Amino acid sequence: MLLEVAREVPPESTQQAVGYPALFLLVALGALMPVIPTGALVSSAAVVALHHETLPWGLALVFVVAALGAFTGDLALYWLGQRGVRSRNGSRWLAALRGRAAPEKLAAAQERLTEHGVAVLVVSRLVPAGRIPVMLACLLAEMPLRTFARGDLPACLAWAATYQLIGILGGSLFDEPWKGLVLAVALALLLSAAPTVWRRLRRRAA
Repeated sequence: MLLEVAREVPPESTQQAVGYPALFLLVALGALMPVIPTGALVSSAAVVALHHETLPWGLALVFVVAALGAFTGDLALYWLGQRGVRSRNGSRWLAALRGRAAPEKLAAAQERLTEHGVAVLVVSRLVPAGRIPVMLACLLAEMPLRTFARGDLPACLAWAATYQLIGILGGSLFDEPWKGLVLAVALALLLSAAPTVWRRLRRRAA
């Protein structure tokens, strides 16, 4: 009985049933542990959705799932960081956040947070390597989780839309999905790596 039902499920539906939960999980984990290129994942998913027959629902689902995954991961990381701030001994999550935020970036993030409030979260999500210093600044300012969530939600929506647009642009240039996929991933990785490369070039020049 189960085999008969499984055979009746279209391959594309099966891929979507697995793909969207996987996208959510990977983006959420990437927010917790920034070793996963989440931007490239969203761009790749957008390319795949663009070449399926599910338009525009496929792209809408990629956008919602990616934004929700990023939002969930951010809230989880912020909650874990709050526990460290409140604890006398701190926590490994708070220590990890401190280790990934250079002192000068943290100082700049604290200044922007004082001037603009939670609106700075939107910019931090769009600027590569800008999310952690701003999140740490919010933690050190003892911003409540609810207030952080109110600013982080539009930030995650803007982030998901940006990387999905990269995927759409890359995927629309080629008839074969794999070519668009390669271009979208390359663009997303380039956008993420550009600030780091620029800082290294400046240090060498100095």
